Amino acid sequence: MARETIKNAAKSAKERASAAKAKAIALKKKQPKIVKEFSDFINRGNVVDLAVGVIIGSAFGKIVTSLVNNIIMPLVGVIIGGLDFSNLYVTLPRWIGEGEGAVLQYGVFIQNIVDFLIVAFCVFLFVKLINKLSLKKAEEEAAEVVGKGPTDNEKIIALLESIDKKLKK
Repeated sequence: MARETIKNAAKSAKERASAAKAKAIALKKKQPKIVKEFSDFINRGNVVDLAVGVIIGSAFGKIVTSLVNNIIMPLVGVIIGGLDFSNLYVTLPRWIGEGEGAVLQYGVFIQNIVDFLIVAFCVFLFVKLINKLSLKKAEEEAAEVVGKGPTDNEKIIALLESIDKKLKK
């Protein structure tokens, strides 16, 4: 008798789950195709987080560029001997025809390298901080799980298994 009750309860739970799944599928089928595709696209990842990251990254890039061009490179120029890196260039002669040749602005290139290194270092620090925070969060969650003991579902399963063992005897 108890075994049949358990089987019936499991069967009704499966039926409810499949009915809920069928209902969700039916709701998705009613949507226009473009809405479904857009919904899948949005739910695929953290699109909003990515957009916010791009916007903040763009603003951060402007700040770093200003820092490099207006503070760091003038200080480096004074230390080296009064050089202005934005004015460092080499003019290549034109081999065919008349007029001026190409201008290679290696000073601007050096500024862009310093710019990149600062941004890369900041991203490195940010990722390192995120990893440290997620490791702490994972450790806290693990400590909570260990301290809680068995969940209600685990207790029910253990009870059903003990009932099943007693019925087999």
